[in-house]
Amino acid sequence: MAILQFTHASILNSNAQLLVLPVNNAGVVLDPVLTRAKTLFPDNYSRYHRACRDGSLNVGSCLINKRTREQVGLGISSNGNQPNYIANLVISNHPYHPARTRWLTAALIDLQHQIMPLIRYQGIRRVALLARPLISGKPRDIVFNESTTVDTLPLDWHADTLPLLTEYLQDLPKLRIDIHLPKSIEL
Repeated sequence: MAILQFTHASILNSNAQLLVLPVNNAGVVLDPVLTRAKTLFPDNYSRYHRACRDGSLNVGSCLINKRTREQVGLGISSNGNQPNYIANLVISNHPYHPARTRWLTAALIDLQHQIMPLIRYQGIRRVALLARPLISGKPRDIVFNESTTVDTLPLDWHADTLPLLTEYLQDLPKLRIDIHLPKSIEL
């Protein structure tokens, strides 16, 4: 059974073995944390961007990048907490389009399938997930109208995202999952 812990600390200072970064399949990052991750982990970004460019990365999938020893090692700019793996959770088809429930669900299922061998055979015990791209900045009552279906509404933290994360990540064995929230969400 996984332990989910919520924090406001920066995910880039985490000592997790696996970082989960919600991205889109257009290969464009606009979130400031994802932009910084692009600089800190260029190996991950180049693999992610190449997969977006050649069309092999679909919305609702997960691309896990195993970092090589040279890239994980301590560098001048490193904080010493380099992850061994980075999971690119594809939750949207464009940086300006919010995540959808079906896309997040499919991506979490894909993550769940891909992380099991890492838990069993690679000894992964600590995971950090960036939650800000999974949270809409617009209240639902402003976005909702009669032509909008439930599946096309932006994700609400309490109604959508948190229950999905709990449902799909809680049953992973022997993990501590730190969910890094923006300061606007209370712990």
